[in-house]
Amino acid sequence: MKVMTEERRNLLSSFQQFALIALRTVIGWHFLYEAYYKIVAPAWSPAGGPLTPWTSAGYLKGATGPLARVFHWAVSSGGRLLWIDRTVKVALLLIGLSLLLGLFTRYGAAAALFFLSLFYLLYVPTLGVPQPNAEGTYLIVNKTLIEAFAVIVLLSFDTGRIAGLDLLLRRKHTT
Repeated sequence: MKVMTEERRNLLSSFQQFALIALRTVIGWHFLYEAYYKIVAPAWSPAGGPLTPWTSAGYLKGATGPLARVFHWAVSSGGRLLWIDRTVKVALLLIGLSLLLGLFTRYGAAAALFFLSLFYLLYVPTLGVPQPNAEGTYLIVNKTLIEAFAVIVLLSFDTGRIAGLDLLLRRKHTT
């Protein structure tokens, strides 16, 4: 995969560079906030009672996509569930920080694409009708798939060479 050279980056207009960095930032925020929620839970309900700690068990048990059987098996053996829960929390946190800060951006984007692909393949929308307790009506294409393709755009433009700590580190090494 070719990396973005100084010349190629200069071919992008300021608005295009802004749009790519804005896209990276909002995706990073999404991952970071998902991590934050999963890490700080249990929290308190509006009524003042404690909420149960976050776990991926319900999500994985309800999976219907092509990878569902693998994760149904993983959930059935309790030790794996704890590992999955910790891995998801840490990965979401690291991916979010990577994309927000523009640090190790290509790795963060590749990891984001991996996780989004995994989430999509656990729940491929095939019904095309409204589902109870679900936002929107999807057939094949849903928000997870759209976000995955947005991450592919980030990977193709190597946004760490446009703005962020990756750019600052490269400049420091070249001086």
